Amino acid sequence: MFNKVEHVGIAVKNLEEAINEFELLSEQKCYKTEVVESESVKTAFIQIGESKIELLEATNNSSPIAKFLEKKGPGFHHIAFDVYNIEDEISRLKKNGFILIHESSKFGADNKKIAFLHPKSTSGVLVEICQERKE
Repeated sequence: MFNKVEHVGIAVKNLEEAINEFELLSEQKCYKTEVVESESVKTAFIQIGESKIELLEATNNSSPIAKFLEKKGPGFHHIAFDVYNIEDEISRLKKNGFILIHESSKFGADNKKIAFLHPKSTSGVLVEICQERKE
């Protein structure tokens, strides 16, 4: 079961410029930047109420974000939903016919375990599910 919209991911060409724009837009400060090596992405987070904006910049030309930017340009990339138990949620989604990009969870940005669903099974929208890591 989804608990809330955890964040909205936005692909950007220049992270520093995007941080400045979204800080000005939201009147909130970026609280964290982080490189996620496994995804070849540098991220920045801005808290807006209970949800966040995640800005995503590619760290190399073979990054999924670089490919997205080349194909579609900057803009909305994905929506992420917070879940209580990501492994149970992955099983539930698979049983209900959703196509997962990740068959099991992996570590992502902002201290989360994550998995992505393929847009082919979610009306063309890239969906991420995530759970706070408890270490």
